[in-house]
Amino acid sequence: MTKRSRRVIIVLAEDDDDDYILTQDALQESQVSNDLYRVSDGEELMDYLNRRGQFEDPKSSPTATLVLLDLNMPRKDGRECLREIRSDVTLRHLPVVILTTSKAEEDVAGCYSEGVSSFIRKPVTFEGLVNAMKIMGRYWFEIVEMPTNEESPSL
Repeated sequence: MTKRSRRVIIVLAEDDDDDYILTQDALQESQVSNDLYRVSDGEELMDYLNRRGQFEDPKSSPTATLVLLDLNMPRKDGRECLREIRSDVTLRHLPVVILTTSKAEEDVAGCYSEGVSSFIRKPVTFEGLVNAMKIMGRYWFEIVEMPTNEESPSL
């Protein structure tokens, strides 16, 4: 798989340690990204994206290229984060991919109506997760044209 020369920063919002490790391993196995940053809940995600608190330093918390977002997290869930991201003029361009175990059709429909870029149900096997990450990586980082951080709208 060929990679674009620009740096890809994936921010994974995932509260479950085991799911984080599996996703991290699947991304590495699929050769999608070396730059994966984790936040454990929706409040941390919004702090990361807005450079607040522990995420102020762009060297340790670089600007996200893509957000992988779990729906069911403590403090602020993925649905709330998605609404907040899409309502913020400085963040709304950011691709957000839901990565969840939810099988609820209302979650799929609700997330698309709120502007999610893609909705992926977590596969039940590691092999399935690796395959999903390969396809996702190829789509978002080889096929789709996205603005560079310099081209992204800001206030």
